[in-house]
Amino acid sequence: MNLTLQVWRQPGPQAEGHFVTYEASGISTDASFLEMLDIVNERLIEAGEEPIVFESDCREGICGTCGLMINGQAHGPQKGTATCQLHMRSFSDGDHIVIEPWRATSFPVLRDLAVDRRAMDAIIASGGYISVNTGAAPDANLTPVPKEAADTAFDAAACIGCGACVAACPNSAAQLFTAAKVQHLNLLPQGQAQRWARTEAMVETMEEFFGSCTNHGECEEACPKEIPIDFIAWTNRDYIKAKVKNRKLAG
Repeated sequence: MNLTLQVWRQPGPQAEGHFVTYEASGISTDASFLEMLDIVNERLIEAGEEPIVFESDCREGICGTCGLMINGQAHGPQKGTATCQLHMRSFSDGDHIVIEPWRATSFPVLRDLAVDRRAMDAIIASGGYISVNTGAAPDANLTPVPKEAADTAFDAAACIGCGACVAACPNSAAQLFTAAKVQHLNLLPQGQAQRWARTEAMVETMEEFFGSCTNHGECEEACPKEIPIDFIAWTNRDYIKAKVKNRKLAG
């Protein structure tokens, strides 16, 4: 395949960025999108030019670092797919592809296609864990967990924290990410001891960095793990309960 790439280049957080056009020729249809960028970078290095900076790690759709806006869509045209899982057979020979970093105030550009996602780390640090000392590992059947709760918690835990929900949302809201991280703990018995403190802390930390949810639903469409927005409704419910329960506990 022969492709024309229009790539966002920005040398630093405070510098002005601009699009640069590159020709990507002889690209295999079996290559992943990131492998295509690797090939382009190898050619740039051979020509003595600066390679394109982008993030990646596992390249298996697990780590969440590979997020890119591809032709205006988070992670590209294929639904339920991270950028590293997107293959070039999803495009056609001669296509013009626009590649940008996540576009959100809460995700400042570090360089080129790499953004700073520490705002999401702050949400996790505020309560996305279980700190109750449980001692040694108990037998698997000691704490009964309803299958529906276990399955739903597993669906929420599938969130890889890539930030596609924020990038796709017109309000740059992080409700889907936060709700997934809240509910995968709130749904399980082990998460009940800190349920209300966790919910209040994580939601209020989120509000410090991100916009408000107005139920556009773009987050669900962009999510590579197809996490439903039902989790947002459940977290809103828990947050209202938490405001009452935490006040009682404090009193």
